Amino acid sequence: MKVSGFNEAVAIAVAQEEKYRPEGYQFLRESLEATLKKRSKSKQKHTASHVSATELLEGFRLLALKEFGPMTPLVLEYWGINSCKDIGRMVFLLVEAGAFGRTENDSIDDFERGYGFHEAFVSPFLPTSPSICPTPENNPQSQSTR
Repeated sequence: MKVSGFNEAVAIAVAQEEKYRPEGYQFLRESLEATLKKRSKSKQKHTASHVSATELLEGFRLLALKEFGPMTPLVLEYWGINSCKDIGRMVFLLVEAGAFGRTENDSIDDFERGYGFHEAFVSPFLPTSPSICPTPENNPQSQSTR
């Protein structure tokens, strides 16, 4: 099925699966475009414009962290995206709507083998030291000399 534009494809996808918000599809498209742009700037030249699930997931992760920082999990949850499987489902809904292409080797299972959302979007913002606010007992500078 070919559609006249990406917004029409999003409307079809949203009608099929109401869990995902249109903004999530727009962000997915931006992630794909950013992934292709990054690829074209790299020394590794690809002849085809096909992006693998692994590449798209990484592009999605990097753009989300750049755009939303520590708010990423909340934004994605608002859009209905809670796992890489959700991203894959959205991709395949857009394929069915005619907005994205695929090869015969592409599978939604490729997305399920992606990363965990906590590790990808929460862990980068967790403090690295065991104590954020040292107590007087374990802070030598705060102990008085007697």
